[in-house]
Amino acid sequence: MSTHSITTKPFDGQKPGTSGLRKKVTVFQQPHYLENFVQAIFNSLDNFQGKTLVVGGDGRYYNDTAIQTILKMAVANGFGKILVGRNGVLSTPAASAVIRKYQAFGGIILSASHNPAGKDGDFGIKYNISNGGPAPEKVTEAIYTHTQTIKQYQIADFADINLSQINTIQQDDVVIQIIDSVTDYAELMAQLFDFDAIRTLLTSGTFSMKFDAMAAVTGPYAKQILENTLGAPQGTVMRGECLADFDGGHPDPNLTYAHDLVEIMFGKSAPEFGAASDGDGDRNMILGKRFFVTPSDSLAVLAANAHLVRGYQQGLAGIARSMPTSGAADYVAKALGIPYFETPTGWKFFGNLLDANKVTLCGEESFGTGSNHVREKDGLWAVLFWLNILAVRQQSVESILVEHWAKYGRNFYSRYDYEGVDAQAAEALIHNLRQQFSSLPKQQLGSYQVDFCDDFSYTDPIDNSVSTHQGVRIVFTDGSRIVFRLSGTGTEGATLRVYLESYEPDVTKHHMDAQIALAELIALAEQIAKIKTYTGRDKPSVIT
Repeated sequence: MSTHSITTKPFDGQKPGTSGLRKKVTVFQQPHYLENFVQAIFNSLDNFQGKTLVVGGDGRYYNDTAIQTILKMAVANGFGKILVGRNGVLSTPAASAVIRKYQAFGGIILSASHNPAGKDGDFGIKYNISNGGPAPEKVTEAIYTHTQTIKQYQIADFADINLSQINTIQQDDVVIQIIDSVTDYAELMAQLFDFDAIRTLLTSGTFSMKFDAMAAVTGPYAKQILENTLGAPQGTVMRGECLADFDGGHPDPNLTYAHDLVEIMFGKSAPEFGAASDGDGDRNMILGKRFFVTPSDSLAVLAANAHLVRGYQQGLAGIARSMPTSGAADYVAKALGIPYFETPTGWKFFGNLLDANKVTLCGEESFGTGSNHVREKDGLWAVLFWLNILAVRQQSVESILVEHWAKYGRNFYSRYDYEGVDAQAAEALIHNLRQQFSSLPKQQLGSYQVDFCDDFSYTDPIDNSVSTHQGVRIVFTDGSRIVFRLSGTGTEGATLRVYLESYEPDVTKHHMDAQIALAELIALAEQIAKIKTYTGRDKPSVIT
């Protein structure tokens, strides 16, 4: 085996976002584009020679080709061992679990999460550090700096490796081990949850469920755990085969894109429980019979019922949520007498809190929940957590939520996404909001009075790092709020996200539809931000 140093030049725009670098497949297919970014990752790291690297992806188009390149570059750069998922596949939470279990130096995960796949779809790559979590900003900034100055990359010369079989291959002094994509993850889930109780529930004959894998990476995991291990009937997992184009769908588990599951769950013969996951397996949507659970409420319910679940019976150290996520979990934390934290959007911001044992559970309103078992959000984990709760409480999803609201109050909550809007127009909208910071406070807008408005910033309580410009907040005197953010997960244009929240302690009003309860705030968001004027849109692309 020989290695080569290939001369190259920098590409513009290789700046990692909250979830790594995401671009169109055709962008990554440019000569040297992938190689430049991978070499920039390695150039930003110290003392990794001879250490272990984990590699895997969500199975989308170009995943297999990219992994062969990464393997050759990892060998050339001096890693001593590489663990790669069979067929190049590892869900994002499974990759985190593998990094942690085998004490790897880090991992490269290939995913564009919930974005569409295929030849004309999206592709992504990110680096995870030794705790199994996404690289913090100081690492991603270093990677970006190296992409701007790169002049060469290192790559080994050997034939592509057959990744379809569990195997160990020696390339000179480097071991490449092809591991089962599901086994390590399934073993971890069995330690956290009462599989016997869940199996009894799923085989009782009185309980049924549907899990929509959306033709993405969670399919093999869900089939193995739900159907083969826990005894759910064959066919419980919908669209369970992981396809390179995700069957042409948009693998985002929400009420719009998981419409097949939604139709089933709101139909005449609806199962008792429904769930969906996304492209790389780190997101989840939870449904009861003709009942939708917001991700914010889901986090709060998991926290309130964690004492019923084996892996969390010792108690919670604390709870963390992203700033745009509703404060529902805060009320649970207050009742439990434990700390709670508000962070910027991006799972990497939970890593320090988890490592320092400041929190046990964390979540984002973008359909992501997780715990200290890994350092990524984890879709199937959340589903199993819910099933464990249902098995113990023997109640419907809806009745559990109704009781929860009666105890803690209800945080009416909704998110409006305006996808693919002109980036300059979106930036102008945010700039206009910032210009109103001095004039909005104390204004009476309908039945709401503005308390304060700001551009959210965060000082990490562990390492004191500071993150600014994390979302414009308009907070009213009753605690209601409107938040505006530009998302960094798309590859075309900009996605404007508008978050609306109102807390309601009165149990007699908890039955209201969220869109009705939030109607005045929705109108105020348009009035304050002039969304239609700036974006040309008179309605959002997605409402959740």
